Amino acid sequence: METSRVEEWFERGIEALGHDQVYLARSCFEHVARVNQHPAASSYLALCQAKTRGKFSDAIALAREAIAREPHNPLLYQNLGRIYSLAGMRMEAVEILREGVRRGAGEEAVAELNRIGTRKPPPFRRLHRNHPINKYVGKLLARFRMR
Repeated sequence: METSRVEEWFERGIEALGHDQVYLARSCFEHVARVNQHPAASSYLALCQAKTRGKFSDAIALAREAIAREPHNPLLYQNLGRIYSLAGMRMEAVEILREGVRRGAGEEAVAELNRIGTRKPPPFRRLHRNHPINKYVGKLLARFRMR
């Protein structure tokens, strides 16, 4: 198949994903991945699989494989971060999204980081985060906007 048709399917998948038509996007990316081992298509396919099938371990493996083939592409990190977020793996999602931002990911990665949110370090770092002193002092500091 010629490359213009593959690119057309890829663009169609991106557009469908932008309109939250995940099943259509998944079929487009499956088609591109079948014809051409395009790392970005594999990454988007992994994201679609995570959203539609809920097989997070398979999706994470596919997205990590795409990053291994093209480690300089920040969109691949953004997609993996979204998959981690969908899987409930918040810390991994924040870590990989930050890596994507360091590599040049745009506003979408920053918006995803803001949506996930990050926790501030506990007031007393030598104590565990769930220690009662840390919990109450943290609440007091937050209430007086000192933190």
